[in-house]
Order: sequence, then C-alpha cells, then structure tokens
Amino acid sequence: MRALRSASLIAAAALLAVAGCQSLGPNAELPPTVERAEAAARSGDPTLAAQIYESLAQSASGTDRNDFLMRAARAYLDAHRVDDAARLLAQASQPVNPAGAARMAQLRGRVAFAGNHVIEGVQAFLAAERALATPAERHDNHVQLLGELRYAYEHGVRVDPRSATDLTVRGWLELAPIAAEAARSPNTVTAAIAAWRARNARHPAQDVAGAELLGLSAANLATGIPGRGARIALLLPLTGRNAAVGTTVRDGFLTAYFQDAESGRPDVQIYDTEGGAAPAFVQAVQNGAQLIVGPLTRDEVTAIAALPGRAVPILALNFLPNDQAGLPGFYQFALSPEDEARQVARHALAEGNRRGVALAPINDWGTRVLAAFSSELEAGGGTLVGKATYDPAESDYAAPITQVLRISESRAREQRLESVLGTKLEFQPRRRADIDFIFAAAQSPTSRLLRPQLRFHFAGDLPTYATSDAYEPDATANQDMDGLSFPDMPWMLGGELSDSVRNALRQAWPTGGPRRSRLFAFGFDAYRLAGAVRAPNPAQSIISGLTGKLSLAPDGRVQRELVWAQLQNGQPRPIEPRADPR
Repeated sequence: MRALRSASLIAAAALLAVAGCQSLGPNAELPPTVERAEAAARSGDPTLAAQIYESLAQSASGTDRNDFLMRAARAYLDAHRVDDAARLLAQASQPVNPAGAARMAQLRGRVAFAGNHVIEGVQAFLAAERALATPAERHDNHVQLLGELRYAYEHGVRVDPRSATDLTVRGWLELAPIAAEAARSPNTVTAAIAAWRARNARHPAQDVAGAELLGLSAANLATGIPGRGARIALLLPLTGRNAAVGTTVRDGFLTAYFQDAESGRPDVQIYDTEGGAAPAFVQAVQNGAQLIVGPLTRDEVTAIAALPGRAVPILALNFLPNDQAGLPGFYQFALSPEDEARQVARHALAEGNRRGVALAPINDWGTRVLAAFSSELEAGGGTLVGKATYDPAESDYAAPITQVLRISESRAREQRLESVLGTKLEFQPRRRADIDFIFAAAQSPTSRLLRPQLRFHFAGDLPTYATSDAYEPDATANQDMDGLSFPDMPWMLGGELSDSVRNALRQAWPTGGPRRSRLFAFGFDAYRLAGAVRAPNPAQSIISGLTGKLSLAPDGRVQRELVWAQLQNGQPRPIEPRADPR
C-alpha cells in the first residue's frame, strides 16, 4: 500500500480504525445462530455465513459439529474461498449414515473441482454414488458431476482423459468437452454423444450422456431439436478473451430456458462470436433463425446494425452509440451505468436534494457516468455546484474530497488569520454548507475507502448516492459504507423471483458457476425479453426480471427500473423511492 502522504490522512486512518472497531462491535457481540448465518447467505454474504457456521461448530460436538463444518465449507465455497472450505472438511469426521456420507463426498468433490483437481473431484462424486440408495439420487449425482466437468472445461482447467487409469473416471473426463460443446450448440453434438455411448456401453453416465446432456426429452433426442416453436439464435463469445463473460450470460439464458414450460420452449441454437459476430449472424439467418439474441460487445452490436438487408429481428445485448438512431426490429438490452446514473439523479431530486457535488474516477467509465448524472440532474432543475476526479489506483482521496467540499479554503482562511494575529488558533475546519448531497461514483473496492474518508472530512451527514457498481455483498467489508444509497437489481438485493431462481438453479442448469453475478441475471432476463419481443405488441410488455422491471421504449431500448437500498450495518436495506418531482 502506498505511504500515507499527509498528517490529516494519518489522523483519518487512526479515526477510521477506531470507527471500524466500533462498527464491528455490535455484530461481534451478537451470538452466532443458524438464523444469522442463513440471513447472511440470503443477503449475498457467504463469507459471513461461513464464519458464523464455523463459530457454531467450535462449540458443538458429534453430528452437530459435522453439520456446521459442512455448512461452513459450502458457504466458503460459495465465497470462492476454496482453501478455507478444504480446511474445514479436513476437520470433519466421516458420517456413519449413508446419506451424510454421500453429502460429504459431493461437497469434497465440489471443493476438488473448485481447486482444479478434476480427477479427485470425479473420484469424490463416484464415492458419493456408492452411498446413494435410489436411482433418482444417483441420477442427480451424475447431473451434478457433469455440470462440474463442463464448468471446469469451459474455464480452462486441464481435463485430460489419458491421465486417468480408471476407465470409469476416464469416461467421465471424455464427457467434459462434449458437455461444453452441447452448451454452446446443442444441435452439433448428437454424433459425439452417440460415439461416446458406443465406446462406453456400460458406463454409469449413460443416463446423462443422452437426453440430460442436451436438456431434451428422449423422444426428440434423435433429431437434436432442443425445443419447439420459434427458432432463436444466441450469439455470444464462448472462447477467447471474453469467454468468461459470454458463458456466464449463456448460463443465465439457459437457466431461464429450462425454467420455462417444456411445451413453450423455443428452438435455441448457440453460436460462438469469437470468429466474428457478422459471420455468426449470417450463419444463424441461413439456418432459419427467427430472432437473433446478441451479440454482446458494443463494437459487435454496431457491426450487426450496419449489415444490409436485415430481415430478422434482433435483441442486441448492448446499446448502439448514442449518436446512432434506433432501427426497426432492433431491440437493445444492456446493463448501462449511464442509465443507473440518471436514475440516481432522479432519486436525489425526488428526495428534495437539488444542489450537490460529485466525485468520479479519472477514466472512461467515470467520465460517462458523471456526464449522464449531471445532464439528468440539470434537466430536473438541479445543480451540480462542484465536481472532482480521483485516481482509483490511489488509496488517499483527501485532495479531491477537500477540494470539492471546499475544506482546503477553510484551512486557508485559518492560516491567513493566524498570520494576521500572530498566534495559533483553536480551529475546526468546515465543509461548504451550500450543498444537499454527494454523488460518489466508484467501483466497490474504491467505495469502501471513499465513503469513510468522506465522513472524516465532515460530510457524513450528507446524503451520499452511488450506482450499483459501489456494492458487492460482504457485510464485514461494507461496515464503513453505512448510509450509502444506491439502486441495484433484484438479483443482488433479493426478492421472490430471485429466491425462486436460486432454489431452482441447480435443478434447472446444474453448474458450478457464479450465483450472484449480475451477468447471470442479465442472461436470464435476455431469455425473458426474447419472448416479449416475439409478442404481437412488444412495447406493451412489462417484465419483472432479475435485473429490474423491464419495458421497451419506442426507440427499441430496454428500460430498467431498479430497486433502491441503503447500507445499514453493512447490509443493504430496501428503501421506497419517492415519486419523480417532474
């Protein structure tokens, strides 16, 4: 960490350290309970949930201790803290009952896969199978194992069947690339599946190497058609530098697909845009696509919009440049930080806060967000009376904060008075008094530093707003951000739909992928919007989605209405937005 560069920041650091201890005190005094752990998990803070379960395990014994250790390990795994999960599993004793032994083995398998130990992961799931009593349980175990293999292969983990001496393990490893290809393009892998089944006639994965792999019924497996009705082409980067983003969006899209009633599912064909969005688009149209969903990047979307003779409607997963007008049959869906900044401006005005200052990072994101916020604020009759930029690579934001709050001017007046009077004065610097709010545009790591430094510089009483980028679930790390208000998607803040999707996620599309990712929610809502744009009157569609309440504007852009929250004790608490004063 960079050395602190001023006496004021040293004082700030000391004050914040004390404040941090005080803020953590009440939570630390609360007794660990299962209810607190479950609440932390529901609110998107698996690390806190794991710590509570681990504390409960320390004071328990026997089967209760084992249960808490396993719960803590699962929570650490959800928090991507694989070493901590493995540490707790090493402390657990082997359950005596078969059901407990199976759950333990499956958890060991998930931890092994998360640590990129593929063969150990397969062996753990095979150990779980030996403890399972019914065909349905064994089938579910196979589904989970197949999902882990696909996820590992897609994320660059080395999966080499030749490294396995056991033929059963080798057969599972051979399925990894087939499962990954099936997720990209289900219609292209039926031959590979048939060849695998012929080579592995007695392999236990026969039950998932057919219909389950493609999400098909046995009756239509031979045709390779993954649904009925309209033909949808999903264009995403599934290899190359944007593969992680593309596969997460795809997983969200397919989760919504599998939650749809089977009789109403469209025929979905997935195309990799790594070789270019335009060739993928042309191929999709030639294959009979009736709706194109994608591509993902703004450059690709712009290139597709420029293609001549587009007769197929498109739901692009990004926005065209602002200077490019909307096109007939060309719908645009994006997680736009500029749109969020405009919602923040409207919310500030609705709360009666018309004069404010803004802080934004010195980068393209900060420039765009600040411009959108300022424009919307002024359009509603508000005024941004000051703004300052900061370097997000720094950790000391005293200079831009004191500049925009005019604290430096207050200190300058003190120095002038001391010079005139020739004596040292007892002086308390003051911030400017002509503002109602602060807009602090920042990514989550920066916001966790910026908010407490604003409090130290006498701005803790001012309403402070940010976009959703400022928030990532972590009750402990977010303690010093209390009071920050921001809009976010229901997927991050919770709700009936979010909870139901999480509960059904493993059954709908078993994978080790991220559970709180905004891009996953984006893909989920893209599938729902695909149904809306195929409706007779798309502009009348209103969808309550994971990313917000969605509607289609006349120019084809999807508008998102977000949920408002304020951080209290490190946790987001819903707040009711007031009516727009306009």
